[in-house]
Amino acid sequence: MDHLIQFAYPSLSGYGKFTISFTMKRSYGEEISFTLGDAIPLTYPDFRVDIRVYMDGQKMDRQPPSSEERYISLSEIIEGGLSEIDPITARQIKNSKRSHPTHITALKSCCTKLKPFMVADTETILIDNVHTPYAAGVLMVRPGEQINDIMIDTYFSEDYSITMDSFEERSTKVLYDLVLRISTIVRQEQSTLTIFFHNLARFDGILLLKHLANNHKSYELKTLMRNNRIYEIAVYSGKKKLFRFRDSLNLLPGKLSSLAKNLCPGLGPKGSIPYDEVTLSNLVSMKKSLLDYMKQDILLLGGVMLKAQEIYWKEYKIDIESKITISSLALSIFRMKYYDASNWPIHIPNKNEDSFIRHAYYGGHTDTYKPYGEDLYYYDINSLYPFAMKEFPMPGGVPVWHGNLEGLDLDSIFGFIEAYVVCPKTIKMPFLPYRDKNNTLIFPTGEFVGVYYSEELKYARGLGYTVLPISGYLFERMESPFRDFVSSLFESRLEARKEGNEAFAYVYKTLMNSLYGRFGINPKSTTTEVCDEDRYKHLIRHSELIFGDMLCENNYIVAYHSNTGKGSDYWNPPKNAAVQLAAAITASARIYMYPYISREDCYYTDTDSVVLGQPLPEEVISSSVLGKFKLEHRVKKGYFLAPKSYFFITMDGTEVIKYKGPGKSLVTPEWFESQYADPSRTERVPLEANFRIDWHTLNIFKKDTLVRLGIKLGTKRIPLYHRDVWVDTDPIDIKDLSCLDHIGKQIIKSLRNNLIQLQTENNILNEKLSQKEREIAERYKEMKSQFDAMKNTETNLDVRESNSTIFKSNGLDKASSARNQSEPTEKDRR
Repeated sequence: MDHLIQFAYPSLSGYGKFTISFTMKRSYGEEISFTLGDAIPLTYPDFRVDIRVYMDGQKMDRQPPSSEERYISLSEIIEGGLSEIDPITARQIKNSKRSHPTHITALKSCCTKLKPFMVADTETILIDNVHTPYAAGVLMVRPGEQINDIMIDTYFSEDYSITMDSFEERSTKVLYDLVLRISTIVRQEQSTLTIFFHNLARFDGILLLKHLANNHKSYELKTLMRNNRIYEIAVYSGKKKLFRFRDSLNLLPGKLSSLAKNLCPGLGPKGSIPYDEVTLSNLVSMKKSLLDYMKQDILLLGGVMLKAQEIYWKEYKIDIESKITISSLALSIFRMKYYDASNWPIHIPNKNEDSFIRHAYYGGHTDTYKPYGEDLYYYDINSLYPFAMKEFPMPGGVPVWHGNLEGLDLDSIFGFIEAYVVCPKTIKMPFLPYRDKNNTLIFPTGEFVGVYYSEELKYARGLGYTVLPISGYLFERMESPFRDFVSSLFESRLEARKEGNEAFAYVYKTLMNSLYGRFGINPKSTTTEVCDEDRYKHLIRHSELIFGDMLCENNYIVAYHSNTGKGSDYWNPPKNAAVQLAAAITASARIYMYPYISREDCYYTDTDSVVLGQPLPEEVISSSVLGKFKLEHRVKKGYFLAPKSYFFITMDGTEVIKYKGPGKSLVTPEWFESQYADPSRTERVPLEANFRIDWHTLNIFKKDTLVRLGIKLGTKRIPLYHRDVWVDTDPIDIKDLSCLDHIGKQIIKSLRNNLIQLQTENNILNEKLSQKEREIAERYKEMKSQFDAMKNTETNLDVRESNSTIFKSNGLDKASSARNQSEPTEKDRR
């Protein structure tokens, strides 16, 4: 505050904001700066506190509570725990129509013919460690026509050296003539044209944006830029759109060399140049090789886009020239060919619905369980998310909010539920995800509250979790609307691969895997604009400003948070977003994977893959059946040190390395072995960061820096050691009910009491059952004793009767013998 009074306020002539920034200087010299929070207004009107109550009914004249009653109410709130909340701006209650659609609509093909487009590229060298263009080129591509490198217009900085001494001027002239050529072609075509760059978002687009803002003042620029990625730069003359720059990488994800190999192999391979050897002094001598390299890149990009345009038109009657991303393209195809809007309308959530359900959108499960193993099996699933889209039920209809789910049976609920969860410590590989305070996705044991898809809560309960639903949005349980979409694309992909048509197979696979993510697009994002002074003044007043800088006279670059629930852009979600589908798909995928992840011989998992110590049964293995596993690698030995950080050697000697972080180019097999021997080891190594972006100045620069090589232990699971050797891991155990408000805690308290009561009743019933079992056992003993006694009595009687019979029998025999002896025989009579 002292600095504001001393320096800022004396300079203030109107409205202003300030930010609080920190700069830390590390021991090895690198400075790290970051800004805390959003920009804060410097000027306020007279300050006061108002409490306004808006009611849509009649005011009731009731006796206000006594001071004692108020004290009791406040005490209950304090005992329940206080939490900080953002101040709420009071708004007038009014009935207004929803400003955005309530459900996704079907599409009809409105395109009658394919549009031509252009492809372009720039090449740069480092001047004072800043990337500066020395060459640019553009190629006009027309549907159905052949392309070749002769058709490419090129511009080379050193061709202007006769009239311009400064390289900076010559570099500017390269881009100026490129834009001028594009403008000329647009006038000739008399229609808006799209110019594609491969990696416009993070390279060429930044160079173009700065150049257009500084050197083409007659043009108005409208940028589509989210989360520091440029999706489109539209160029206007007045209100007329002239042309637009877009990123082909958003439509065809992948390296240009791989795309060209699949889609247009006849145009040859991608070239290469020794970037480190290209300097200002040898540009002239290397001109031919440099331009040939750039022209081949432009030619390949033209061939790739031309082939992709042809495929999509032939199969779906959609022109990719009209689309910005592969996910929007997939959504358009779904809406045109497979979507039944009458019987399965997809609901577009409003702000409250989206904000709540988005908490249940966790993504895939990635974890390391055992850090080292030998003779292992690395499996991948055939299209996990498309499989979940096809086979699992989806949330349909319009959601209904239930503020208190106490008393409802979990089995009767379908939707997204805030629930109190207890995971027993006996579960070694927990199932339910949880985001900790660092926003790390973990799978813990313990006691916590989260928002989950109802089906994963039911599954968790079956594993031994305690689940108490609190509140949530309930949907209709409906058969998936994506069955035909997934089945058709998967079958088409298999057929294309059988025929050896890798281009079509690539298209089908990309489409199939891109749709679900489009539904989950986040309305809240960072938006960046290049604007004039009036717009700049408006944004610093009415947006959650991140930064704003002047690029040149009357041109500013401004970054701010959008869709934050405040300001004039209160709720302006992306079209056709339906986060409930994306959350349900990813949750269903986790359910499907868990039986394999939870095996005792599981070493590592990453969304759709598992590394196991024993092979899977044959009935779940197939490379051509959706949702079944395929054996990707037989691992001779492997180190799985952290999520997305592993190294293994296959049985045939192939080495596979993956490392998440800026130092991935520096890790080696030896590094993994050393890191496993000492998991806490860290080292700082020099790294050349060749493409750092300064968004304040729109410069791309090279910076030598030090990076930390190591792994973070204990952030997702706890390592276990045997004789100082890391052998296993345990889940993190947590207890976190901090997200509950007072009402939520009261509900949990009530549910806990109900649970305790049920457990007590269960114990009583068990005791009664045990008592009955004891009584039955005693009665059984008595009856058995009586039975044995009766049996003994009967046995004795039988013995006596038998003896009597024998006695009688013996008596009769003796009498008969006596008679026989006393009676004379026939012989005696004679």
